[in-house]
Amino acid sequence: MHLWLFGYGSLIWRPDIEYVDRRPARVQGWARRFWQGSHDHRGVPEAPGRVVTLIREAGSSCDGMAYLVDRDAVEETFTRLDHREKNGYERHSVNLTFLADARREQGVVYIAPVDNFAYLGEAPLADMADQIYRSVGPSGTNVDYLLELASALRALDAEDEHVFQLENAVRELSR
Repeated sequence: MHLWLFGYGSLIWRPDIEYVDRRPARVQGWARRFWQGSHDHRGVPEAPGRVVTLIREAGSSCDGMAYLVDRDAVEETFTRLDHREKNGYERHSVNLTFLADARREQGVVYIAPVDNFAYLGEAPLADMADQIYRSVGPSGTNVDYLLELASALRALDAEDEHVFQLENAVRELSR
């Protein structure tokens, strides 16, 4: 059986997996937030960056990209993504709605729950922007992660006030 995998962060612009199809999709009841620490990609243990996770939020939705993974590649895909998302993320089942035709499918998404070791949680916008502005890790700057995500969301014609407010705050810091 094929598997739909939902990406809402770096998987949108850098999936780095094999897939047979991809489609813009939405999950209902979830909001994207820069509340997860990144000790291994966009920061280091002593100075973690901030990356996105999903939090349950009634009335919210999160747009991203769904990837159809061939059944023969599912195990290898999970092996790669389990390593990539090892900093506190877990696999969850979600209902996806494809944006083009409102068709629904079951999918899998990686979410960092609030009780994981790297969870940073909510903070004032200025504090999150400053942390993102200063953070660098093995995968690059945290600013690049934020800007790539904002750009990818605009390409999807997706609205995300949280991401775009952080983007504006970080751009102000760089002036």
